[in-house]
Amino acid sequence: MNLESLLHDRLAPAFAAVAGHPVDPAVRASPHADFQSGAALGLARELGRPPREIAAEVAAAADLAGIADVAVSGPGFLNLTLTGDLIDAALRAAAADERLGVAPVTAPERIVVDYSGPNVAKEMHVGHLRSTIIGDALARTYEWLGHDVIRVNHLGDWGTPFGMLVEHLVDLGGGSDHSIGDLTAFYQAARVKFDTDDDFRTRARLRVVALQSGDPLSRDLWRELVARSEQYFLDVYARLGVTLGPDDFAGESRYQGDLDAVVAGLTEKGLLTESDGALCAFPAGFTGRDGAPLPLIVRKADGGFGYAATDLAAVRHRVGKLGADRMLYVVGSPQRIHFQMVFAVAREAGWLPDDVIAEHIGFGSILGSDGKMLKSRAGDTIKLAALLDEAVARATAPAVGIGAIKYADLSGDRMGDYVFDWDRMLASTGNTGPYLQYAHARIRSLFAKAGSGPGEVAVTEPAERDLALALLGFEPAVRAAAASAEPHRLAVHLHGLAMAFSAFWERCPVLRAEGSVRASRLGLADLTARTLHTGMFLLGIEAPDQI
Repeated sequence: MNLESLLHDRLAPAFAAVAGHPVDPAVRASPHADFQSGAALGLARELGRPPREIAAEVAAAADLAGIADVAVSGPGFLNLTLTGDLIDAALRAAAADERLGVAPVTAPERIVVDYSGPNVAKEMHVGHLRSTIIGDALARTYEWLGHDVIRVNHLGDWGTPFGMLVEHLVDLGGGSDHSIGDLTAFYQAARVKFDTDDDFRTRARLRVVALQSGDPLSRDLWRELVARSEQYFLDVYARLGVTLGPDDFAGESRYQGDLDAVVAGLTEKGLLTESDGALCAFPAGFTGRDGAPLPLIVRKADGGFGYAATDLAAVRHRVGKLGADRMLYVVGSPQRIHFQMVFAVAREAGWLPDDVIAEHIGFGSILGSDGKMLKSRAGDTIKLAALLDEAVARATAPAVGIGAIKYADLSGDRMGDYVFDWDRMLASTGNTGPYLQYAHARIRSLFAKAGSGPGEVAVTEPAERDLALALLGFEPAVRAAAASAEPHRLAVHLHGLAMAFSAFWERCPVLRAEGSVRASRLGLADLTARTLHTGMFLLGIEAPDQI
């Protein structure tokens, strides 16, 4: 039951009657009461009346019987205190529902979530962490709410680097007995040869042509690189508890056959202009620092295609073939302008209809204690597998270590940077993943001692009421996280729920209580555990019964 919506719907007619037109009551949770509305303050100037007078008139007209007690406070706020009967009924309904009272959406959408996107033949590093974790939390949440979610892992698997790497493998005799670590070293060695050996550089460029034209040997070696890389990625995702699978890989190579059609389509619509030999689109409203129109390079001067061409082809595919209603691109904030320009050009071309939403889901950086981009002690980029190894080594259990990394990433506004701090992340107190996991495990251990199951909830004590309100805030937290594509809205709520349970645990004895009180408190505890478990699942964090 969404209590904010219920109160909103009861107050809206009263505000409309007083104002003479529809008014948004703007109901929000409040530390001064269960909920509060300040809409009367906004009406005061329009109506030329004191806000407290307006608030009092609304309070008198509102149909809140059996739902909430209302009082006017301050300059004209409406303070709303829910009735005990409503709270008890809402809790019992949530407890009886396997979805905890959160109904699936009434109008499901097909949502494409593009996330992770590592490069073939390279190990994943810490820079891939945020896209992978944030994207997976969003995909889980939309799917749980009833949307048709298509996960897309847009691999970097095409272009000049692969001519270089395949040619290097040919020099070494080919073969497939190489770990991904070996391939990373091969890539680095190939890069050195490409930069220093004229003959190799010529052969590598010719190998790109052979690869793109379908040469059997080139394609076979390239496929081997892709296959072994994909298996490595899947191993990392399994360790991270990420839901990306083998069917979700969709590399740049998938769209190569569509790039000429992209150029032809944009040319036909008059959207491409030649600039220094390159074909560029200049979507309206995008300018550089000098005020000149900003180009989106679709085809480079050498005839090759840029990232924009591939991204435009992907938009066409996701809208035309996959039938997307909404597309989320979970990619770092520095790519914001690029995607905005791609979406603008796609709309001008008619490939992105007005009723299809395309969003760049940006995020900040992971920083070290020095406030700079997180690096190893040697100054190198930290490999993701090594980071996970250290998390497991430092934690009491693998689930705790991995959960600590994921929660640290998801608990803050994704647009902000955050400092990677092992001690803070792994702490069992404070706003951390382990704190949520320990809260869940504590409740599960309680039932191992109780000898009986949960009973019907009847809230009487203040700490019980605080916990009840936190439990009933789960639905709006999930929906807010989905609406804004901001997982921290759910993570923050779960932390507040765990804190409310801790206060309840200290002030309201459970096992020492008797009769219906004991059964009710066990009911509150069980609903808390279920809510924490579901919320952590949506964030992609394991909730062990024992730690």
